[in-house]
Amino acid sequence: MRIAVPLFDGFTALDVVGPYEILRMLPESEVTFAADAPGPCTDGEGHLRLHATASFRDVVEADVLVVPGGPGARRSLADESLLDWIRHIHTTTTWTTSVCTGSLLLGAAGLLDGLEATTHWGAVDTLESYGATYTARRVVEQPGGIVTAAGVSSGIDMALRLAELIAGRVAAEAFQLAIEYDPQPPFDSGSYAKASQEAKSYLAARPRRTARPASR
Repeated sequence: MRIAVPLFDGFTALDVVGPYEILRMLPESEVTFAADAPGPCTDGEGHLRLHATASFRDVVEADVLVVPGGPGARRSLADESLLDWIRHIHTTTTWTTSVCTGSLLLGAAGLLDGLEATTHWGAVDTLESYGATYTARRVVEQPGGIVTAAGVSSGIDMALRLAELIAGRVAAEAFQLAIEYDPQPPFDSGSYAKASQEAKSYLAARPRRTARPASR
């Protein structure tokens, strides 16, 4: 089971690591992190780095593609080398998936036109500009093996659903048990529809850091 995950400076860490913790447990799984060139890529906060072990040109096929989001995803919407790679890998996969604003990259690659999809609540207009119809569902499955997940933490839900489709419900439940994924959040503020106006205003006023690019 070949799983390909593109990395770029400005990715959101949990978009990558959440699905990875599930999908790595699939039978005979092989996860490859790819980037323009092998080496470190820095997350959107400029602190955490993940190492790409392959370049895009080295990864020519996969069974599963997982495209993460983050501020770097928005900056990459006109990166034709990345978009061409996503288009090509999609033709080889059984499942093409995204987490959070990773769906914007699928949209920019032309893969969501006419389909329902989800993304982070702050990116709905951009998603729909690529011909997709936004839905607030946490995980959205569409024809052609395309699965999109909403913001950040929903990547775990998406990966568990994918594990069920690939290896069966018992395996998916076992993987959920392995990471003790039993959400019991202290607040009911996990979606824009349920969050208080005070929480929304606080988030809007929070200063944003500018991530530093990784040295190669």
